[in-house]
Amino acid sequence: MARLIGINHVALEVGDIDEAIRWYGRYFEFELRGRIGDRMAFLDMGDQFIALSAGGSVEPDRSRHFGLVVDDKEGVRAAMRAGGLEVRAAGSLDVRDPWGNQIQVVDYREIQFTKAPEVLQGMGLEGLEKTEAARRELREKGLGG
Repeated sequence: MARLIGINHVALEVGDIDEAIRWYGRYFEFELRGRIGDRMAFLDMGDQFIALSAGGSVEPDRSRHFGLVVDDKEGVRAAMRAGGLEVRAAGSLDVRDPWGNQIQVVDYREIQFTKAPEVLQGMGLEGLEKTEAARRELREKGLGG
């Protein structure tokens, strides 16, 4: 049996690729890896990516979501509030994109998810340090920290 070791990418259904690139670009910095006409686009996140796929409409689900890891969660919160999105003033940062995809934005420093030092350096993020709570969580799993 194969062991789960990570996520290479997440695929999201959106109504319009160009509009989705603009929407995500208002709140997140990313490199556009490429696109396939007006059907798909790929947003790089270091060694992972988001695949945006133009398609039909899927009804939003109350619990289906994905978490995006960022270097500045509060900066994203401020940008979203300034952009007119309804998000909590503090605590968890949950929002839906215009196509109903629920996003939970989390700060890299506060969670057990890690990137290799050379990946962080390549992304210009070598100064990001984990909180003690995140390091403890990693140690408890035998994953360093």
